Amino acid sequence: MTFDTLGLSADILRAVAEEGYREPTPVQAEAIPLVLAGRDLLAAAQTGTGKTAAFVLPILERLRVHANTSFSPARHPVRVLVLTPTRELAMQVAEMAAGYGRHVALRSTVVYGGVPLDPQIKALTAGVEILVATPGRLLDLVGQRAANLGRVEILVLDEGDRMLDMGFIPDIRRIVALLPARRQTLLFSATFSDEIRRLSKEFLANPAIVEVARRNAPPREVRQVLYPVDRDRKRELLAHLVRTHDLRQVLVFTRTKIAARRLASELERDGFAATAIHSDRTQAERIRALADFKGGRVEILVATDVASRGLDIEELPVVVNFELPTKPEDYVHRIGRTGRAGATGIAISLACVDEVELLRAIQRLLRRSIPYEVEEGFVPDRNAEPRPIRAWAGDGASRAARERFPVHPHKPHGRNPRADGR
Repeated sequence: MTFDTLGLSADILRAVAEEGYREPTPVQAEAIPLVLAGRDLLAAAQTGTGKTAAFVLPILERLRVHANTSFSPARHPVRVLVLTPTRELAMQVAEMAAGYGRHVALRSTVVYGGVPLDPQIKALTAGVEILVATPGRLLDLVGQRAANLGRVEILVLDEGDRMLDMGFIPDIRRIVALLPARRQTLLFSATFSDEIRRLSKEFLANPAIVEVARRNAPPREVRQVLYPVDRDRKRELLAHLVRTHDLRQVLVFTRTKIAARRLASELERDGFAATAIHSDRTQAERIRALADFKGGRVEILVATDVASRGLDIEELPVVVNFELPTKPEDYVHRIGRTGRAGATGIAISLACVDEVELLRAIQRLLRRSIPYEVEEGFVPDRNAEPRPIRAWAGDGASRAARERFPVHPHKPHGRNPRADGR
């Protein structure tokens, strides 16, 4: 199948070709005709499967029919509203809308928090048809009477699962109340949780359903490996793996911004070009850190889950879970940063005895064990007393944790993490 079989016009197809794409991904092949037909849509697809283009392309096609070249703001009302949970994702959606719409007379802009309001107010008052926004900043602009949502024809809720996790649903309800009742609504999510299905019943009308990946399944192209290690030797093992296996462009996850800052600083002292991206950094600092990472000036980017959501890094080879997430679904989101759009990648997890329960929850979600290797020189102490990240019941918890923790030195070790990946 090619893009020209999906009902897109020559202008849109030309922009797609200029971006270097020839064949649609499965979610694009299924979703584009449905969006063009005006259906409400509930779509589940892993990050990196092309789901942003799956709604951007047909939206551009639908809007181009009535595109207006007039410079009058009144003739450029907001017709499409895309809500995203993070500013990074908002910027990426806006970039794709601008790129794919370069040959169409449509205006778009993006608004998010952490930056001054005035430039965003100026862009909105000039008139835009496509508005990409984070919920909080959009409500600020509505309160300033800078954003009029009364003529929105299409609403997109992107990364719906993360919207739920971050507590944005009350804000979204307030925004939806400002929209016309008759509209097309598209809900995209990396997972099809029960909460997402309930949300779809609230906001969508008789939606078509597209699901291109098993619920909560990691990308098939990602090779997963777990290294058991003592809690105090994680940074040492990370540095060892990066050096001995010549790992490049490594995205490392921590649970907290404090841990991200500390790890990045320690890695810099170890001689690595490293930086951190987290919610305490300004938008300009986050953009610069990401640009340095993409450009190869930074080899290790340490990130928290909130800051990393929506990061789009082409052909990212390695993701490292320096600390396992407390929510097992976040493990799937994290490792979905690599193995995108058919590329292969490796997801490395460094787990200590404190994280046994977190590991078990992740493996229950995946419905399988994560293969593990013990690196020579880093065999963890079987007698270490656990300090559980998430407490679990049972008088024999400490002993049980040690017994379940994979530390057997006879297991294969010293393999190149890229052997079955990149």
